[in-house]
Amino acid sequence: MDSLVVERVETFVVELPAIRSFSISRGSVTSPDRPAVRVLVKVTAGGLTGWGEATPTPAWTYETTESISTTIHHYLAPALIGRPAWDFDGAGAAFEKVINRGLTIGSPIAKSALDLALHDLIGRALGVPVGVLWGQRRLDRIKLGWIVAGQTADEVRRAVEEGREHGYGAYKVKVGLHDEATDYAVVAAVRRAAPDAPVWVDANQAYTVDGALRMARRLADLDVSAFEQPLPANDLTGLRRLRDHSPLPVALDESLRHPSDLATFVKLDAVDIAIAKVQRSGGLTLSRRLCQLAEDAGLRIMGSGLTDTDLGFAASLHLFAAFGVDTPVDLNGRQFVRSAYVGGSTVEVVDGAALVPSGPGLGVEVDEQAVRSLATAHWTA
Repeated sequence: MDSLVVERVETFVVELPAIRSFSISRGSVTSPDRPAVRVLVKVTAGGLTGWGEATPTPAWTYETTESISTTIHHYLAPALIGRPAWDFDGAGAAFEKVINRGLTIGSPIAKSALDLALHDLIGRALGVPVGVLWGQRRLDRIKLGWIVAGQTADEVRRAVEEGREHGYGAYKVKVGLHDEATDYAVVAAVRRAAPDAPVWVDANQAYTVDGALRMARRLADLDVSAFEQPLPANDLTGLRRLRDHSPLPVALDESLRHPSDLATFVKLDAVDIAIAKVQRSGGLTLSRRLCQLAEDAGLRIMGSGLTDTDLGFAASLHLFAAFGVDTPVDLNGRQFVRSAYVGGSTVEVVDGAALVPSGPGLGVEVDEQAVRSLATAHWTA
């Protein structure tokens, strides 16, 4: 292992086929009229390689394709080269020195791509999947939720039917795209179409405190299991007030970039459920710390993704399996984007559940030739 020193980092901007439109309260995420852009990284050490991905989502965060790719190439990759590939903690500290955290973690999506690649590389070096590398894997399969972001009751009904045809039995509903009455009508249409299924809603920071309280009281009649990120991420006092009065459990996503963010909300008694999201928290290393803190604080952990393709999908499964996340998770990438760079083994989905990969590293085989053919930009550090 001592010989596994990072020698080279390659960054690829790739265009992947988008399957359908997907919008959140702050804007469009995917559209079949344009390719879905991802930033893939390849880390080489001791003749071995590992791969990671970053998902530019300007409607959700400040990190764009341009900022992610240049941050990796000009700052993070030079900080990583010459370091032991196995030293995940040390790599994170080096990243913090060149891209400072400010109030919370800085450039987490860019950092996540390299952290995933290091985990993939070391798992492959040892011939074990990431969960075995950690010595922590409580589940072998993770239940998935189908995303519903329909605009009308008929669109919602069709979305639920499509999810059911694919074997899904749980639904996450995007709200905050409409006025409150229409948001409620969309969720009610999901409940009518799936009367016994787990349903939770995600507002992506769309509401005010008063609006969120009104919605929570209405949604309680629909047996909604969680109200995800109803308020702006930094509205600490609002989230505390909401948690005090909401009949629905308050789940936080965008608020939890760094484990210290979760510590703050725990101290304020302003969170019921912690959402684990690998790219949001800078990769697997910090995500494990966040999940461990949530578990130690007695919080429920739910899982989510960032329209990840198969590399990010696999990484999330290893994390959720490690902490025994047994409620349906929002890993929706395959609903919206094709992972056209996959060349062999990858994540298997059966009857609405994903099997945790058992291959070495992340368990996804990348076809480098396909990556290069899909790339619109490529840098080597």
